[in-house]
Amino acid sequence: MTRTAVITPVRGRAAHLHRQREALAVDPPDVHVVVAMGAEPELADVPGAPPVAVVRVPVPTTGLPLSAARNAGAAAAAGADLLVFLDVDCIPAPGMLRRYADAARRVDGPALLCGPVHHLPPAPDGGYPAPDRLAALAPPHPARPAPPDGELVAESRWELFWSLSFAVTPATWDAIGGFCEDYTGYGGEDTDFACAARDAGAGLYWVGGASAFHQHHPPARETPERIAEIVRNARLFRRRRGWWPMSGWLHELDARGAVVFDPAHDALHLSPEGHP
Repeated sequence: MTRTAVITPVRGRAAHLHRQREALAVDPPDVHVVVAMGAEPELADVPGAPPVAVVRVPVPTTGLPLSAARNAGAAAAAGADLLVFLDVDCIPAPGMLRRYADAARRVDGPALLCGPVHHLPPAPDGGYPAPDRLAALAPPHPARPAPPDGELVAESRWELFWSLSFAVTPATWDAIGGFCEDYTGYGGEDTDFACAARDAGAGLYWVGGASAFHQHHPPARETPERIAEIVRNARLFRRRRGWWPMSGWLHELDARGAVVFDPAHDALHLSPEGHP
């Protein structure tokens, strides 16, 4: 039997974490590794929820240490056969963990396993319904494949990887080497991780039925602080990998006047309006 660890970095978001743990109580992993970035997480009692291992990482002045938090969570999950990384604002669908475990048994060699993510609308009065009813509120994200339940689809577009919800075996994690901790704040670290996976010879697969539901909140990239982090991390990625990540966001921010993005001249910087 596959021993599964779910790894969730947390900074605030108590209501999101509570809903996630309620869903994990329906289909519990062996352990839920909650990585506290600075402040202690609020962990209310949830009947049937998996046992929690709390890990703590300090927060630098440059922004949330998402890369370091995921690395610390993986290190704390020793003994697990499958590492499932799930952002705190994501609610797992019933069966998500079983689909990831089944996919890990079916693929040959190292692999990044990604499930479809549905972006929920704002919660209605009374909150979101039970996890098995969430699919009726939102389709999977249209920019990424969503195979039928139980199917695996190989992917060659590494830039589509996102870290909201994915799974790896410990052997794959070790081959990749974890997330680059030079990234702090918002953006870029997941695409860099995907490039490291490609360089390590891993495959990228979409896993039908391994769905997660992203709880609604305002886009982080609309705040000046996050825009500054995106610019810094995009420049770091450009130095490391030789091309610009997050180009859709950067063009959008350029059109809004928050940044100046001119890839033809290899230029990216904050505009006066974009400074925090």
